[in-house]
Amino acid sequence: MSAESILTALLPDTAEVLDDDVLIGGVSLRHLAARYGTPLFVYDEVTLRARCAEAVAAFDDGVAFASKSFLCGEMARLAHDEGLCIDVATGGELDLVLRAGVPASRVIVHGNNKLPSELEHALEVGVHRIVVDNFDEIARLATLVSPEQPLDCLIRVTPGVEAHTHEFVRTGQEDTKFGFSLVSGDARRAIDELRAMAHVTLHGVHAHIGSQIFEMAGFEEEVKILVDFIAGEGFDELCVGGGLGVAYVAGESSKSLTQWGEAVRVATRAAGLDVAVRVTAEPGRAIVAQAGVTLYTVGAVKPVTQRTYMAVDGGMSDNPRPVLYGSGYEAFDVATPRAARTRSVRLVGRHCESGDVLIDTAWLPATTAVGSLIVTPVTGAYGYSMASNYNRVPRPAVIFVGGGAARLVLRRETFDDLARLEA
Repeated sequence: MSAESILTALLPDTAEVLDDDVLIGGVSLRHLAARYGTPLFVYDEVTLRARCAEAVAAFDDGVAFASKSFLCGEMARLAHDEGLCIDVATGGELDLVLRAGVPASRVIVHGNNKLPSELEHALEVGVHRIVVDNFDEIARLATLVSPEQPLDCLIRVTPGVEAHTHEFVRTGQEDTKFGFSLVSGDARRAIDELRAMAHVTLHGVHAHIGSQIFEMAGFEEEVKILVDFIAGEGFDELCVGGGLGVAYVAGESSKSLTQWGEAVRVATRAAGLDVAVRVTAEPGRAIVAQAGVTLYTVGAVKPVTQRTYMAVDGGMSDNPRPVLYGSGYEAFDVATPRAARTRSVRLVGRHCESGDVLIDTAWLPATTAVGSLIVTPVTGAYGYSMASNYNRVPRPAVIFVGGGAARLVLRRETFDDLARLEA
């Protein structure tokens, strides 16, 4: 068994495949690796902006970029420039977004355990929405809201929809840490409590049924349940959350943001949603995943009886998704991108874990060896944002490319950076 040469459908929109290199945004990946070192995250700005614009066109104002998928100051500014709100889930994310110059009025605050200090700060700066998650949070908010610090909010509900995805990223079923249950009546009680509070405007409901979802049926079911639930409430917003899947490997296909938005709108019309109600969403992965690739350098090749191990200079510290979810990826040799990938290897990282596997069965050209430059496409989501310093490995640099130029948006961490917190 073998695999075809590089799959351009998995690469960013501007990718150009040459005989001995791949260009993204008009910039050579080989040159980027030589200049900035590896591991290295490379994002195509054209793809990022195109996906942001597509999301804005697909939904109503208030559609937000789910920043947990990939957040840095430059990404926050780019998403805001393209018309998106920014969805944050912690005080740290809120702090970075505000430091990047995004107005608080374009920020939506999530989280199943928002700290009192986080709620207080969100009200002080005047965020667009706080998505209320539980009764303890309602009690905290009751002590914080005031005429000077009013609350605009949604409530997060669990619609009882079990999306067909990995159990760790399913969030719409009853057995979850997120939101108020519709079935138990908690969601109705939460609405009543918030409406009884002064200086609070409850705009509607929010739900999120999971991540990496390919089929529209789950979203359609979610919409029907939510529209039925809010009938007659006079709400002005319904947020369907995020979760749209992307293709990571050969043989996978996914819906576009445009197709997702149209499916949701068809479902809202079929369910009888008032046309005055804004329909919003929170895409993250669908905006950033395909826009990014990761570059690695091969450091060791070890044949054993069962297989050949090929080790690169990154691993679970810059892409923990394979370890967490068993996520699949492809890999290509940048120097021979058109070559047939006839050699099967287990692509592993450099960490002290047998489970530090990036691709269980990776197909690469027979010429790939120590020193070869490997690219893993579709790594723009949940790589850098979930990166760690396990084994005291510094996090990689992040580069944005476009128009034939590259710019550093996050520098590579150093050992001095890692030692700076020592007391």
